[in-house]
Amino acid sequence: MPLTKSNKSLLLSLCSVLLFPAFLNAQNNQNDQILSEDRLNLFEYSKEQNKENSSKLKKDWINPINLSYSKSYGDIYDSVKSSVTINQPIFKSGGIYSAIKYANATYKYNNFDIEIQKKELIKNVTTILFNLHIIDLNISKNEILLKNAKIDITRKKEQVLNGFLDTSFLDNSILEANKIKNAIADLLFQKEELNNNFSNLASGEYKSFNLPKLKITNKKTFLDENIELKKVKSDIEQKDYFKDITVAKYLPTISVNGSHTQYHERKDNLPSNTNVYSYGISVSMPLDVRTFNDIETQKIEYLKAKIDLKNKILEEENFYNTKIANIKMLNRKKNIAKEDYELYNSLLEIIVEEKEAELKTQSDVDTLSNSQRIKSIELKIYDLQEQIELLDLYSKII
Repeated sequence: MPLTKSNKSLLLSLCSVLLFPAFLNAQNNQNDQILSEDRLNLFEYSKEQNKENSSKLKKDWINPINLSYSKSYGDIYDSVKSSVTINQPIFKSGGIYSAIKYANATYKYNNFDIEIQKKELIKNVTTILFNLHIIDLNISKNEILLKNAKIDITRKKEQVLNGFLDTSFLDNSILEANKIKNAIADLLFQKEELNNNFSNLASGEYKSFNLPKLKITNKKTFLDENIELKKVKSDIEQKDYFKDITVAKYLPTISVNGSHTQYHERKDNLPSNTNVYSYGISVSMPLDVRTFNDIETQKIEYLKAKIDLKNKILEEENFYNTKIANIKMLNRKKNIAKEDYELYNSLLEIIVEEKEAELKTQSDVDTLSNSQRIKSIELKIYDLQEQIELLDLYSKII
């Protein structure tokens, strides 16, 4: 079946969306700058905190060195003692290696979580930015509709006064004009509300930001670079290493220990120090009736995380499919608006010629010209609505 002009336009539009090579990573920093400095600083502090927590977690297997100092008072003489002791595991049946790997996996997981929160906030404030521009366009559209409504009222008034129409037709035109005025009032309130929400998050006035032009790759790239899927994968990695740590907890542990104790005494008003040293090695293994339950619990957590990944992949695939379906729908509406615009354009040429021949009035030209401008505004609105759909996808790509 041959493609119509409308279908060709839709196909080309979708191809540009689906086959464009990846999001422009260079735009990421620009997108970050839409957030206020305080918001950005909070994310930076969270990353630094995660880094420090990870470093601390890597060292959890290292026991502290204990220092002590004591002084005792007696009837005959006072005694003073200081000591240094250490008891350090050097082998935990693979537990030390797994603990370090677990710390790395936890760092990755938390970093992905922070990045998801940041992307979600950028998406929210950018969506507000798009919606503010959409409201501006809708206000312009309604103002043009109001012009046409006023022209219609003038026509109906003349026809009523000349006895060609009943007054009910004039009443309907007036009611329609008032409906448009109320719509403009609602839009102005919505704009004020959105602008206040934007100010809570953004680093400047909404008109100071350029609207991003977002494009996306195919579904495979969307899934491969999906930050939420990467977070779930790091969660699996976390639980895998924690499972190994749990197993190692109930296996033999080899530790080295040592101590140095110094007794500080005075004899005949002269200092006298006595040093006692000890060192050794120990092997320990806990016998706990809950061992099997603890290990099995962690294995189940690991298996649950793997199932969560499968479910998440399915959710993200369907999310992608829904967004693409919305984009297709917007492109269909856009093509309808384009056809209407072209129709108004051809009719306008005829009406202008007829007006010059005094067959039509200026109000006829103005009405048609206004209708054409309305279709032009609708096309811009559809473009921005498509960008919002793409923004939802962009917010999930790292």
